[in-house]
Amino acid sequence: MAPQKISGIDPSRVPRHVAIVMDGNGRWAQRRGLKRTEGHAAGEEALFDAVEGALEMGLRWMTVYAFSTENWRRPLDEVRFLMRFNESLLLRRRDDLNERGVRVRFIGRRTGRVPKRVVKHIEDTEALTANNRRMTLTFAFNYGGRAELADAVRAIAREVDAGRLRPDKIDEKTIGRHLYAPDMPDPDLVVRTSGEFRVSNYLLWETAYSEFVFTDVLWPDFRRDNLWDAVREYQQRERRFGTVGEGDAL
Repeated sequence: MAPQKISGIDPSRVPRHVAIVMDGNGRWAQRRGLKRTEGHAAGEEALFDAVEGALEMGLRWMTVYAFSTENWRRPLDEVRFLMRFNESLLLRRRDDLNERGVRVRFIGRRTGRVPKRVVKHIEDTEALTANNRRMTLTFAFNYGGRAELADAVRAIAREVDAGRLRPDKIDEKTIGRHLYAPDMPDPDLVVRTSGEFRVSNYLLWETAYSEFVFTDVLWPDFRRDNLWDAVREYQQRERRFGTVGEGDAL
């Protein structure tokens, strides 16, 4: 399916990969006198409207921060809600995503405190959508950037111990091959909602040269138009990757 023409967006320069920090659910709920959990529930509509907007734009990779390794520190009732919510979201939405040609994947630790039934739903969803290629939607779930790097280092150390890898041969490509999704391209653009200016332990390795767009919109109010605005801003920038731009003095 060909991308739609969207005003102000150059279809030849749509980022390959957009990563999103979905922030502001709790504040959205509190401003309305609701429980924080109701803000998380309201964020579902925002997510899937953004997914529709991404598909219309022709985006190939989209990654969202669904649950961080630090989120376990939240109140127990909120953590339990988020586990149940993510589980029910998979059950309710995976067939629809599959019909739209979306491959669904998860990055993060699947051991420890994550309920086994949730892991089973994750695996079933990945298997169901594995052959889809219109867009890859990745959920960073029980994910932390430092945890990902620690897990990569442990995997590399095991290869060294087994004699399959020489320490002097370890380079950036070696680390990249041991990340959770080594085939995932680095994000061109990271969008964070709710007016916060932090990376929050998100894709630390992968975002080394990403462009960041911060918006004051709270996540439950985020829609495809906000995603398109972020892409328009991205397309106004000159990506340099450590080199000198055309307008820079020598």
